[in-house]
Amino acid sequence: MIVRILNEGQFRLTEQALASLNSFDDDVEQAVNGGDQAALTAVLQALLEDIRTRGERVPDDELADSDLILPDADATLADVRAWLSDSEEGLIPD
Repeated sequence: MIVRILNEGQFRLTEQALASLNSFDDDVEQAVNGGDQAALTAVLQALLEDIRTRGERVPDDELADSDLILPDADATLADVRAWLSDSEEGLIPD
């Protein structure tokens, strides 16, 4: 599976690695629902670092469709709230 981090690039992840990312969904939703930008930024930073650590960066010259697109760590509460409103499964699909 290929995950794109906005403004950064793509990472190839195994299904197992992707499944482990679901634990971040609850924290993202809690931060958004609580209106806590600092908590949201911290969770997004941890989520994206986990992707960078577990994934293999897709070279910039390789054209590949993204299976999942995630906001960068600088995303605002409003950005992520809109993102979540488009999905019933949170940022990471089950």
